[in-house]
Amino acid sequence: MKIKKAVLPVAGMGTRFMPATKVVPKELLPIVDKPVIQYLVEEAVLSGIEEIIFVISKNKELIRHHFSHYPELESVLKARNKEHIAEKIRPIHEMAHFHYIYQDEPLGDGHAILQAESLVGDEPFLVLFGDDIVKHDIPASKQLIDQFKGESVIAVERVPKESISAYGVIHPGENQGRLYEVHGLVEKPAQEEAPSDLGVIGKYVCPPTIFEAIREGAASKDGELRLIDGFIKLAEKEGVWAYHIEGERFDTGQAKGLIEANRAFHDDL
Repeated sequence: MKIKKAVLPVAGMGTRFMPATKVVPKELLPIVDKPVIQYLVEEAVLSGIEEIIFVISKNKELIRHHFSHYPELESVLKARNKEHIAEKIRPIHEMAHFHYIYQDEPLGDGHAILQAESLVGDEPFLVLFGDDIVKHDIPASKQLIDQFKGESVIAVERVPKESISAYGVIHPGENQGRLYEVHGLVEKPAQEEAPSDLGVIGKYVCPPTIFEAIREGAASKDGELRLIDGFIKLAEKEGVWAYHIEGERFDTGQAKGLIEANRAFHDDL
C-alpha cells in the first residue's frame, strides 16, 4: 500500500532556544535559507507523501503562515526585480496538501499523534518529529517507507555509550542488513542497562493499529502518552522493525546540532 500521509507533531514550546523561540517556533529556525520544518516537508514529499498533517498549538500559527500562499509578497518581490527570490517562495504552498489540527494541552507526543487519527484514517502513515534532519541522497523517510511491509518501522542510529541515556533504545533481534527485528524498547536507559547502541530518532512508519496501541500503553508518571509506549504495546501483538538510517543526522533541537546542520548544508551551496 502506498503511504500518502505524514503526521508532523510540532506543538512543543521549544524551551531550549528561548528567548529566540518566545514568538518564533523552533521549527522555523533557519538552516541556511530555509526553516527546519521545510526540510522535513521536502523530505516527506520526495518520499512520495501527498498530505502533510501538522499537529500544532495556538502559538505555532506561524508554521501555517509559512506554508500558506502569499501573493502580496510575491508581487512586491516581482516589482522590485527579485523574481529569483519569488521563485523560492512560490512553490512552498504547493508542495503537498496541508492540514492543521490542534493539541490544546501538552499531554505527550503519543497524545499529539492521536489528534491526527481522524485525518489519517485506516491507512499506514509517516511520522516525522521536528528536530531530526538527515542529510543523504536518499531521503530518510523513503529509506523507511521502502522497508515497510505492513508493520511498524522505526528509524535508529548508532549512539555513543555516553549519550545512550538520552534516547529510546531498541533490543534488537535478527537483522537483514540494516533492518532489525525489535524485541523490545527501553526509554532513556542507564548506560549499563541499554540493550544495544541503536537509539531511536524521530522518524517512523506506522500502521493504523498504532492509535489503539497508544491508548492502551501505560501513561508516564506525568500523565503523558508517549509514542514509544505505543510501540511497546504494539510489539505484544505484531512485529515492530527498526532500520539503521543511512546519512548524517543533525539534532536541530539542540544548538550544537542546528549549528552543525547550517555548516553542512551551507557547504552544498
